[in-house]
Amino acid sequence: MTTGLSPEADTALRAHVRALLTQAQAHETLDDVLENFPTARAGERIHDLPYSASEVLWHLRFTQRDILNFVQDGIYEETSWPDGYWPHDPEGSARKWDAQVTAFHTDLEALLTLLDDPATDLLAVVPNGKEGGQTWLREFLLVADHTAYHVGQLRLLGRLVSGGE
Repeated sequence: MTTGLSPEADTALRAHVRALLTQAQAHETLDDVLENFPTARAGERIHDLPYSASEVLWHLRFTQRDILNFVQDGIYEETSWPDGYWPHDPEGSARKWDAQVTAFHTDLEALLTLLDDPATDLLAVVPNGKEGGQTWLREFLLVADHTAYHVGQLRLLGRLVSGGE
């Protein structure tokens, strides 16, 4: 740990970031939203929306994995935005719902392992980062923010396809 923070502050910061990634804070967790999700209709695009719940879940999983690759891979190949971050086979993403959920959790656990490792200097630039910008802390917060945003979309899509409010 070389953050310049006291050991107590470093531990507290890691705990707060972990909670943001794994617990309901000002948002629901992915597991909360997926419990009783109407998966039979998850592949439907409704109300002229440009994506289905399956596509959002695929995007959420893919983007989290991309960030994991960015922070841990020696050589990172950037994905083209926005096309590379959305599924190219919407029907296929609907059939692979459970696999997407499992992959999301597996990658989140890998990120949490990095977060919990005292050797991970939260304020240091990640190996593939740009000087002064893409720190470990930024990347963990980026995952939390991105996840919260799309979990909200999934909650709404779940309500819409089930005909609820």
